[in-house]
Amino acid sequence: MQASSNDEDPIKYPIPPFTEETAKQKVKAAQDAWNTRNPEKISLAYTPDSDWHNRDLFFKGRDEIRKFLTKKWEMELDYRLVKELWTYNGNRIAVRFEYEFHDEAGKWFRAHGNENWEFDERGYMQKRDACINNVPIEDSVRRLQGWEIHDKA
Repeated sequence: MQASSNDEDPIKYPIPPFTEETAKQKVKAAQDAWNTRNPEKISLAYTPDSDWHNRDLFFKGRDEIRKFLTKKWEMELDYRLVKELWTYNGNRIAVRFEYEFHDEAGKWFRAHGNENWEFDERGYMQKRDACINNVPIEDSVRRLQGWEIHDKA
């Protein structure tokens, strides 16, 4: 059985069971947090032993999430992300996402895919399953240029 968030962690609203409105709020909060590119802040949205699947990687816990995100944004420069709610039910949310980044050589990529999320009763994500595909793109076809980051903290 998946462990819940720590009792000392504040409740992470909104909490399940989700409505369409609260599922959209959760998706928007995730989008804004990921656009900060702050691994510490982002990791705090997950349970201490959250299960992650990201492409071909499987790992567990906030420490591993922080390490993964730190390394990710050392390679994926000027990262910008949009997420949209696909569906929700109880304590689960599915999203479609798209993000763009460039590598050290200046080559741009668009990544797209979907994520399945499962939350504990306190609103922390306890499972994340992401399927992602990268496509090389020209700078002229970027869609997320100048994307506003709502939360710079």
